[in-house]
Amino acid sequence: MEIHYNPKLKQLSRNLRNQSTLAEVLLWVQLNKKQRSGYKFNRQKPIGNYIVDFYCSELNLVIEIDGESHYNKEVHDKRRQLYLESLGLRVIRFDDDQVKQDMDGVLSTLDSWIENNES
Repeated sequence: MEIHYNPKLKQLSRNLRNQSTLAEVLLWVQLNKKQRSGYKFNRQKPIGNYIVDFYCSELNLVIEIDGESHYNKEVHDKRRQLYLESLGLRVIRFDDDQVKQDMDGVLSTLDSWIENNES
């Protein structure tokens, strides 16, 4: 499946990668270099008119970390998630504090999801 994106988001995506939150950096350390069952993840990936925190094309999986930038944006996040799901993508959300304080739990949840959803 080919995912299209708004080319105007390419530079913003780069900027976001260079200004990652602590939780994004911590999770990226665990996702980078195919550490999760050999799957490649991209970070700050443009999809449509949105930029997702992490994306694995092989699993059609988006991982979002909900931190301060998501506070009071529940309607926007829901619309965004519905759009991503309409593309056949699946979305897993983790809270910023959860990533920072319980990485083992986050990774266990993610690894279980991968095991249960591999083709």
